[in-house]
Amino acid sequence: MKGVVLAGGLGTRLYPLTKVTNKHLLPIYSKPMIYYPIQTLVDAGVKDILIVTGGNSAGDFLRLLGNGREFGLKHINYTYQEGEGGIADALSLAEHFVKGGKFVVILGDNIVEESIKGEVKIFSKQKEGARILLKEVEHPERFGVAEIKDDRIVKIIEKPKVPPSNFAVTGIYMYDSYAFDIIKTLKPSARGELEITDVNNRYIDNGTLTYGILKGWWTDAGTFESLIRANNLVYKKEAGK
Repeated sequence: MKGVVLAGGLGTRLYPLTKVTNKHLLPIYSKPMIYYPIQTLVDAGVKDILIVTGGNSAGDFLRLLGNGREFGLKHINYTYQEGEGGIADALSLAEHFVKGGKFVVILGDNIVEESIKGEVKIFSKQKEGARILLKEVEHPERFGVAEIKDDRIVKIIEKPKVPPSNFAVTGIYMYDSYAFDIIKTLKPSARGELEITDVNNRYIDNGTLTYGILKGWWTDAGTFESLIRANNLVYKKEAGK
């Protein structure tokens, strides 16, 4: 199975830090942020990886990562997203890389404590469709939130004022190649982006979306608050505290 790390965008919520570099190159404890999602894929047995980047610092990814020797890889693929068209727009750039197979997507600012290898294995046996990972959080209104009935996700609502549950959709998605067909039919949302939530809801409508609950802690690092939280969580894990 192939892996895609989405590390584009301008990271405007982290200005002025991101005026001079890509958000995903900022440090999380002892390593650049981008190291963590790559390692998550590698630990799950996914070693054919594409990095989707963007902005003025895209070349820094190549200088930093090279062909992935630090991760035990022989090669890393790169592609470039122009502008900020949203997560689904960035994902569309991976179609040539996936070549009709299944793949795992992880947002470049998502950091997890535990391995997702078991979830990837479950999806590898899933005949078709998609699988997403949820995590119970204290402030679900910050995320896409799953409405669950009879142990099935019936809808995902993006940043709801009144969340239907505390289960946030993490930035880890597993898809078959039908995802690209869905993206081609999407229209930009009110914020001018192609939304990954719309992709997931289409799979729900088709009855082919499954889900798992992420083990251990999970955080993004897209705001100053979550950036601090990510640093603290990784510090405690690395220091064994």
